[in-house]
Amino acid sequence: MSGLFDPFDLRGLELGNRIVMAPLTRSRSGPNRIPNSLMGTYYAQRASAGLIISEATTVGEMANGWVETPGLYTREQSEAWKPVVAAVHEKGGKIFAQLWHTGRASHSDFHGGKLPVAPSSIAIHDQEPRKTNLGPRPNDVPRALETSEISGVVADYSRAASLAREAGFDGVEIHGANGYLVDQFLQSKTNHRTDEYGGSIENRYRFLDEVTTAVAAVFGANRVGVRISPNGCFNDMGSPDYRETFLHVATQLDRFGLAYLHVVDGLAFGFHGLGEPMLLSEFRKVFHGPLMGNCGYTREDADARVRSGDADLIAFGRDFISTPDLVERFRNNWPLNPPSDMSVWYSHGPEGYVDFPAFSQ
Repeated sequence: MSGLFDPFDLRGLELGNRIVMAPLTRSRSGPNRIPNSLMGTYYAQRASAGLIISEATTVGEMANGWVETPGLYTREQSEAWKPVVAAVHEKGGKIFAQLWHTGRASHSDFHGGKLPVAPSSIAIHDQEPRKTNLGPRPNDVPRALETSEISGVVADYSRAASLAREAGFDGVEIHGANGYLVDQFLQSKTNHRTDEYGGSIENRYRFLDEVTTAVAAVFGANRVGVRISPNGCFNDMGSPDYRETFLHVATQLDRFGLAYLHVVDGLAFGFHGLGEPMLLSEFRKVFHGPLMGNCGYTREDADARVRSGDADLIAFGRDFISTPDLVERFRNNWPLNPPSDMSVWYSHGPEGYVDFPAFSQ
């Protein structure tokens, strides 16, 4: 079986290795959510990854829910992404844009006092205050989307995909994980709707199906990935029927011929504890396209998972923050840089962002 450092044919897109840079929110886009040259430097430093998945990038004004994250809903934002994408391509890398709507994980501070939207009016509980541009705030009780509004949200994803294509991205990933809007529709804990988007698993999946269909119409399904987190508890998630739900999701997504299914299978980001964790091997039985694992992997674990056939690709997150030449260090068994201090993850300058050294022998 192929190992972590072997090339991979991602539905016609040639990747130099099986190591993926996971999407990592870093808050360097400024208050207008416009990418900049600092971001170009950051991504280019990490372009030896077989594939880079960009930080979560919002699809509209109401999708915003994190301070100074980038967007893909205006022409100005798309134009500003072009040199960032070009910087990666110049280093021989490939990059997908992750499309994001925060849903109830947003706050009215981001929307001029308007409540964030969600499938149902259910607030996030038992979590630290929401960080907004005006300071820490208690979580809002969101406003449930009207059925007639949902097609407009789907259109936002389609427009963002079009802008990503114009910016030169090699593809897009739909963020369906970690308690954001798509995940909120999927899970019975957060979706109490009684229309065609709620109730049964089939209905709860409908929103993701419509988003995937719309985005695939822009890029082609072979350039669209979807990320899910069946084991996760972040943003107060975790539903009793999680296994049945996510096996159905993977089965339905398999029909598209997607670039990949990105499963946050590791537990390093938290586990809801409602049963046994879902494994990549379960998803391999129902999803027959490229499969990507993520969260808490070591080089050894990742290589073993690829060689076993459970995964085709493994995404690394925190290691890429502090070690830009992660691929080279893994390949040569060189030591990694010390882990980054969390205090700089979401700061707004070059420190803790582009100043980590490459390995020097």
